[in-house]
Amino acid sequence: MLQINFIRDNSKTVIDKLKVKNFDATNIVEKIIEVDTKRRETQKRLDNNLSESNDLARQIGQLFKTGKKDEAEKIKEHTTELKKINKELHHQLEQYKNEQEQLLIQLPNIPHESVPRGDSEDDNLVINEVGKTPKPEENALPHWEIASKYNLIDFELGNKITGAGFPLYKEKGAKLQRALISFFIDKAIEAGYIEYQIPLLVNEASAFGTGQLPDKDGQMYHIPLDNLYLIPTSEVPLTNIFRDTILNEEDLPIKCTAYSACFRREAGSYGKDVRGLNRLHQFDKVEIVQVVKPENSYKVLDEMVNYVTELISLLELPYRISKLCGGDLGFAAAMTYDINVFSAVQNKWLEVSSISNFEDFQANRIKLRFKNSHGKNILLHTLNGSALALPRLIAAILENNQTIKGLKIPRALVPYTGFDIIK
Repeated sequence: MLQINFIRDNSKTVIDKLKVKNFDATNIVEKIIEVDTKRRETQKRLDNNLSESNDLARQIGQLFKTGKKDEAEKIKEHTTELKKINKELHHQLEQYKNEQEQLLIQLPNIPHESVPRGDSEDDNLVINEVGKTPKPEENALPHWEIASKYNLIDFELGNKITGAGFPLYKEKGAKLQRALISFFIDKAIEAGYIEYQIPLLVNEASAFGTGQLPDKDGQMYHIPLDNLYLIPTSEVPLTNIFRDTILNEEDLPIKCTAYSACFRREAGSYGKDVRGLNRLHQFDKVEIVQVVKPENSYKVLDEMVNYVTELISLLELPYRISKLCGGDLGFAAAMTYDINVFSAVQNKWLEVSSISNFEDFQANRIKLRFKNSHGKNILLHTLNGSALALPRLIAAILENNQTIKGLKIPRALVPYTGFDIIK
């Protein structure tokens, strides 16, 4: 959530920068400033009245002490009237605060100045491409047929048990999935991340804190009876560990990681691009989250991108890094890099990671601060990234490693799978 002081002092900048996200903030910003003016005027009146009430209380005490009871009673009548006025001012103040809050949560985060303009993923800026894109052998199969041939994933049985988008991994497919999770968690711990095992359900405050609500309300699985949400990513519970917290400067940066199943409704998804593992309602992912001082966040963002690409290199996959354009940038993000791997048989790039800097947008929502050397509480910056999401990664591994003898397992995974080929 953007800070009201920043909006008040930089209203034109907010409106202009949000145009990069193809968001017209003019009316909302004007309304926010209008409501904020009323709120501050009301607060000033209330503060003045309270100050006057305190002065009158002291006068009444002195008058009673000096025996001037009649004068004291007249002043008491005035204080009674002030109390009625103050009660109404309190009510108005709460109304203005609530109205301002409802307006503020409609504004997306401001994109970083380097974010390119654009309308969709077609306008994202390719930063780097590493590795040679493989050409499949004749008669090479797409991953959904490979999964069936080698008895790795059963899409039909998953559909029977739950529905489309809930695949059933089995035998060496399940072991490959577990190997990747263990590999990613071990690497994260080596890189200094603290491992957590997190809840798969979060409350409304947590989903609001990281920006999923109200922006992605329709994309989350909701349990109305308990008013809980299935997590779309472990970023949500990991970041909310620090909700309503003031950290010590010496404790920064904080680095967290967690494996979890993730749940996304993906409403409106259909067609060939959702075949197999390309787009699921339930999938596994290892997430990394950092909480850092504001001046360090973009350096940390680069470090996180490098960390993720090193993982992909260890899996012997070609990858591409893209900076998202304004039209493809998430509601809460100030900057995001997508990492894609190449899927040989589909002949396309598949997103396996997004690494984002939210600056202080999430921290302002969850009241996450640190006390600096001058004793002042400062909002922190939060970042998160997929390290990594499994489904499309497995799709690329299966499609890119077909041989006459069977499916080769990347060398880095062999200690985790216990086999180097699937026959």
